[in-house]
Amino acid sequence: MNLESTKISVPKSSAYLFDALTEIRNFEKLMPENIAKFEVIDDNCFEFGLKGMPEIKLVKKTATPTSEVVLGAASSKLPFTLIAKLNEVSENNTDVQLFFEGEFNPMMAMMVKGPIGKFIETLAQNMTKL
Repeated sequence: MNLESTKISVPKSSAYLFDALTEIRNFEKLMPENIAKFEVIDDNCFEFGLKGMPEIKLVKKTATPTSEVVLGAASSKLPFTLIAKLNEVSENNTDVQLFFEGEFNPMMAMMVKGPIGKFIETLAQNMTKL
């Protein structure tokens, strides 16, 4: 299952956004209002929970300076990645788009597609809070 957010224009440089996204603590600023839990495990991992959803632990997998940050599920039970792609348009303007790639059976995919789509859209919209 592959989902993508709309492309958001953020009035920051790609270097600034890259640094902000590689700092795990900053993901709390991107979370939706209905967040029930956010806990930093270490410099590369955090766990969060939304009301009515299971808690998810994300680990920073790779980071390509000023262009991409990849997070993945810490558990192999629900394998997925969340990719933030940064495209600097000008010195102080960067387009950001989030991509979700998950390996789910068709039933699970049908159940989680809506909530995950809404979740990554909220993360993208909140990029201006960084």
